[in-house]
Amino acid sequence: MAWHDLMFMHYEVDPDQLRAILPDAVHLDTFDGKAYIGIVPFRMADVAPRYCPELPLVSRFPELNVRTYVTIDNKPGVWFFSLDATSRLAVRAARTMFHLNYVDARITFKKNPRPCPGKWINYHSVRTDTSAPPAELHCEYRPVGDWYFAKPGTLTHWLTARYCLYTTNRKGTVYRGEINHSPWRLQDAQAIVHTNTMTDGLELDIAGQQPLLHFASETKVVAWLLERTVPKQSSHAL
Repeated sequence: MAWHDLMFMHYEVDPDQLRAILPDAVHLDTFDGKAYIGIVPFRMADVAPRYCPELPLVSRFPELNVRTYVTIDNKPGVWFFSLDATSRLAVRAARTMFHLNYVDARITFKKNPRPCPGKWINYHSVRTDTSAPPAELHCEYRPVGDWYFAKPGTLTHWLTARYCLYTTNRKGTVYRGEINHSPWRLQDAQAIVHTNTMTDGLELDIAGQQPLLHFASETKVVAWLLERTVPKQSSHAL
């Protein structure tokens, strides 16, 4: 698959509040004692099993993720609270195969909507899935400056250099999904946020906070099927 025109919007949140809504087997990862939640709008393309052609209505669609950062046995990864998407087929396939909280949404994605220079993107997502809390994101964003690779040890690298995801099924069994892609070619970004209620259902307050913004124009991704993870019984100092 490929991810296009992706923006990382990161907000600092209370670590204890995040821990309270994570499964016990998944341990919150922090940076200098601080916890973050990410809201990530982008476009998916070329979504298909390896060596298979694109599938109509499944291989290309906009998506919106709400995520945080976790570890199991000291292997850092991503935990998705929700994944809003417009492809009903992809939503149902991902729920079944990957045990991810994909939900239906109506999303519009328009490039350069403003009559001014720069690659502005107008992104508007409204959740339509009645099985999940209402949520909406309406923002405009664009990259600024030259691209760069995040340096290891920095907050930017910690937030973005994640190469696996964790999830659980209805029985609470924990799974890890490996993800491989080249290091992010990042740019700083600007955003105008008109509406953002993506964390309201999680009871996480980010109102009035200016997010940390990064943009990536494209990256190609390979993901593997999930593998069951049996966490070691140990204490974690976070």
